[in-house]
Amino acid sequence: MIQHNRHRAQKKQRRRFMEKIYGFAFGLLCFLHQILKPIPLFFLSEKSYVDTAERLELDRLLLWSSHQKIRFSKRTFSQRIVVKMSASTLPMNLGKAKKVWIWTMCKEVMTVAVERGWNTFIFSSDNRKLSNEWSSIALMDTLFIEEKKVIDGTGNVVASVFEVSTPEELRSLNIENEQIENIVLDFLDWKSIPAENLVAALQGSEKTVFAVSNTPSEAKLFLEALEHGLGGIILKSEDVKAVLDLKRNEESDTLSLTEATITRVQMVGMGDRVCVDLCSLMRPGEGLLVGSFARGLFLVHSECLESNYIESRPFRVNAGPVHAYVAVPGGKTCYLSELRTGREVIVVDQKGKQRTAVVGRVKIEKRPLIVVEAKEEETVYSIILQNAETVALVTPRRTAVPVTSLKPGDQVLIRLQGGARHTGIEIQEFIVEN
Repeated sequence: MIQHNRHRAQKKQRRRFMEKIYGFAFGLLCFLHQILKPIPLFFLSEKSYVDTAERLELDRLLLWSSHQKIRFSKRTFSQRIVVKMSASTLPMNLGKAKKVWIWTMCKEVMTVAVERGWNTFIFSSDNRKLSNEWSSIALMDTLFIEEKKVIDGTGNVVASVFEVSTPEELRSLNIENEQIENIVLDFLDWKSIPAENLVAALQGSEKTVFAVSNTPSEAKLFLEALEHGLGGIILKSEDVKAVLDLKRNEESDTLSLTEATITRVQMVGMGDRVCVDLCSLMRPGEGLLVGSFARGLFLVHSECLESNYIESRPFRVNAGPVHAYVAVPGGKTCYLSELRTGREVIVVDQKGKQRTAVVGRVKIEKRPLIVVEAKEEETVYSIILQNAETVALVTPRRTAVPVTSLKPGDQVLIRLQGGARHTGIEIQEFIVEN
C-alpha cells in the first residue's frame, strides 16, 4: 500500500514537472511569435492551413500572412485568411508576368515592338539573314522555328510547338511529358476551340503556354480567358497597328495608384451608406475606388478577410454614402446611388491591376459615418465611410487598415485623376470642390 502511494506521488510529481515544461515552451513560442510576426506563408511546412499550391497563390497575391495581426478599434487579434482553392483552379505560371513574342518580317513592326519593350522575335529557319540584320540595329532575342521546335541562336531548344486543329487534338495533348518549359500552340482553326476551353484544359500546368495569335483581339482572349489566361502569346502580324493595339490593351490593365497621408479622421453622424455586392469574389488586396471627389478615389478594401465580429464576405465592399463617386469601366465614374443590378464596376488591387465585375445587389442602409481626409503634396482628398471595424482602406504596405484604427500620419493608396466630370465623363473644366 505504501509503495503504491509512493508510485502515485511520483507519477503526480512527473505530471506537474511536464506541465511546467509545456507551459514554459508555450510561453516561449508566444514570445517568439510576437517578435517574429507575421509568419510568412512559406515558412509553414505542414498542411495545417493551406497546401503548397495555395500558399504560393496567397504569397503571390499579397504579403498577407495566415496569422497577420489586424487591428480593430483598440483590440488586436490573430487574423486567419481562409481561402478554399483547388489546384485545378489556380492560375498557370503562378507569379509570372505574361510574355509576348513577335513573329514578323516587317521592319516597321519590329521597330515599334522594340520601342514598347517587346524584344523577343521569332523567325523561320531560312530567315537567319534577316535576324542578323535586325540584331545589328536593335537589342533583341532571336528565336527560330525549326521542325516543330523553337531554338535560339546557339541551337538550344527553348520551346516545343504543337499544331492543333480540333478539340480532340487539344484533349490528347500531354504537355507535362515535355522536357521544355515553354509550349507553343499553333491553332490551324482557333475558332473551333474557344479560348475558355483551351485555358480550362491547361490550368494547373507548370509550363509556360503560348498561343500564336494573328490579331490583338485574339491575343487578348488567350491572355484573359477564365480570368487567368495563358502564360504568353506570339503575335504573328505584319501590321504596325496590331502591335500598338496589343500594347494599349496591356497598359490599360493597370492603374497608377499614389500614396497619400491621412490628415483627419472624424465621426460625422448618420447617413445612407451603400454596400456593393458583386457577382464575383475578391481576393485580399482588392476593392473598389471610391471618393467624395472624382479627383481622388480611395482604394476601399473588400470584406474578404474574416474577423471575430463577422464572417468574410469576399463579394462585398462597404463603399460609403450615396453621394460618393465610384470608378466604372471606360475611365468614368458614377455615384454609388446610381449602381444597379447588372451594372459594371472596376475592381482594383494594391498594385493597380484592374478588372471589371458585375454588380449583383446594392444595399442602402442608415449607419454611423466617419470622414477620412488624406493629403498628397498640397491637395486634400476625402472619403466618408461607415464607422465600422470591417471597413478598411488599402495601404502601400499591402495591408488593410480598418477606418476605426486610422490616425493622422498613416499612408493609404488613392487614384488621382481629373476632377471635372459631366455624366461621369472627365472633361476639361475649372472646378473647385471642398
